[in-house]
This record gives sequence, C-alpha cells and structure tokens, in this order.
Amino acid sequence: MESDDTRSPADDPERMASSTLGHYDRCADDYWEGTRDHDVRQNIATMLACIAGEPPYDVLDFGCGPGRDLLTLARMGHRATGLEGAAKPAAMARAYSGCPVLEQNFLSLDLPPAAFDGVFANASLFHVPARALPGVLEALWHTLRPGGVLFSSNPRGDGQEGWYGERFGSYHTLDGWRAFMGGAGFSELTHYYRPPGLPRERQIWLASVWRRPVAA
Repeated sequence: MESDDTRSPADDPERMASSTLGHYDRCADDYWEGTRDHDVRQNIATMLACIAGEPPYDVLDFGCGPGRDLLTLARMGHRATGLEGAAKPAAMARAYSGCPVLEQNFLSLDLPPAAFDGVFANASLFHVPARALPGVLEALWHTLRPGGVLFSSNPRGDGQEGWYGERFGSYHTLDGWRAFMGGAGFSELTHYYRPPGLPRERQIWLASVWRRPVAA
C-alpha cells in the first residue's frame, strides 16, 4: 500500500497549509514591506458597522499576518486578538500591535466559544482548501457570539483551486461563497467588490459580511 507521505501536496489539505505557512514564515519581512500600507479601511468600517450593540467590540483578526489591521483595530479602541498560523508573522504582530496573537493552523483551530463580536478574515480564508472550509467556518461560527459577524475578503475566481508558487488558494464565485457560508449557518448582510472605483473586471476582491443568527 502506498504511504500517505508519498502523496502530492495537492492531495492533502495539511500539506497545502504547511507549504503556505512555510512561505509566509520565510517571506515575512518582504510580505510586511509589501502590504503594510494597503488601505483596507473600507473593509474594517463595513465589518464594524454591521456589529450590533455599542463599542468597543471583541474582534478576532483571523490571519492577522504581521499585525497591520490588528493595530488599527486596537487604536480604534476595540479589544483585538490576532490569529496567525506562521510563527514569524505571529511574533511580528505581537510586537507591532501589543495585542494577544493566537498561533494556530487554520485547519487545527482551538477557539473559545462565543468570545467575539466580529471576525475579520481579510485575505485569509481563500488559503483554506474547499474540502476543509466547512470545518473552518464551523469553528468561526462557534467562536462568534450570537448575532456576531464574520467579514471575509477573497480574491474572485470561478471555483478553481491551485498553487501560486508555494501558496495554495481557492478562488470562489459569489454564488459558491454563498453556498459555503449558508451551509455553515451564516446569514448574508452585504457584499461588494474591491478596489473601489474600478471597472468590475479589475475589482479582483470579493468582500462580504455574514451574521451568526441570534437564535441558532
């Protein structure tokens, strides 16, 4: 019998995660320099506007990288916690933001139940293989408080999965993403395309906000 160890990374979600995280670990400094000035204020504002109740909020920055958005959330007065699967970016995020950062592989999440008002998953969930996505979304559903919201921003595609160098990505249509989110029990609040002000064919990012129902 052929050992699992001989399989291609394309056949194994754990190897997909390992290769992707290894890339971010090795390239953490270059990644930080290339993304630290990205403007995602629209995404943060949209998520916060959808959270019920009065701030400050408990927010999980899912896939926080070196901590750019984590620090932004903290400076806005929110109780921000990061989650990052790669060791070096997680350490950078702690040092840069001063916030707690959970170091967890997306495929092996251990999150506290009903702990957060919002989950900010900006350019992170698309690294989860489609076959593993229901389990990840279930974990995020449970770590949200009833009525809490999940923001996601993913590069658009036609439902294909594949490699970009050492990183694995899943590229969803709006209908495909709705199927995954609805299957996990979330209700859609809004969606839009980014960057703003460009023709649709150049808006490569699909952003959306979803609520964990209060009674569920």
